[in-house]
Amino acid sequence: MLLEYFQMIDRVESLDVDRKTLKARSVVPSASPVFEGHFPGMPLVPGVLLIETMAQASGFLVLAATDFAAMPFLMSVDGAKMRAFVEPDAVLDIEAFLEHDGSGYAVTKAKISSAGKKVCDAQLKLRTMPFSEVPLAPIVRQRAEEVGLLAAMQARS
Repeated sequence: MLLEYFQMIDRVESLDVDRKTLKARSVVPSASPVFEGHFPGMPLVPGVLLIETMAQASGFLVLAATDFAAMPFLMSVDGAKMRAFVEPDAVLDIEAFLEHDGSGYAVTKAKISSAGKKVCDAQLKLRTMPFSEVPLAPIVRQRAEEVGLLAAMQARS
């Protein structure tokens, strides 16, 4: 996890396109400039970065489910609940479930747990735009390869 670069997912652990699920894992860095202000003397991952982590897992799931047809952009977050603090060195288990995909939108439910404890959960809505309209395909595909999404997609073939 590189908080400063918004690279929140370290590794895709599993992908089941038929069941519309993705599991990922991240380790919170032991040190980050983010922790200097949040909070001095008591470093905690900001809730907004946990939401971003769920959004990225959801985005990877949408990319896999649509075979990289469109780029997912976070549009809204509904019912987000922060249930526990996340400190440096925490191992995060992230799960995303695709509830709907079509008409240029996707809806997921996502959650994060750490050491068996619920950390947070939310419903996320994403706008999907064809890569012809947003020229990010090479960058997104490279990041997907780095975290193991492409390998997970190939494993199911």
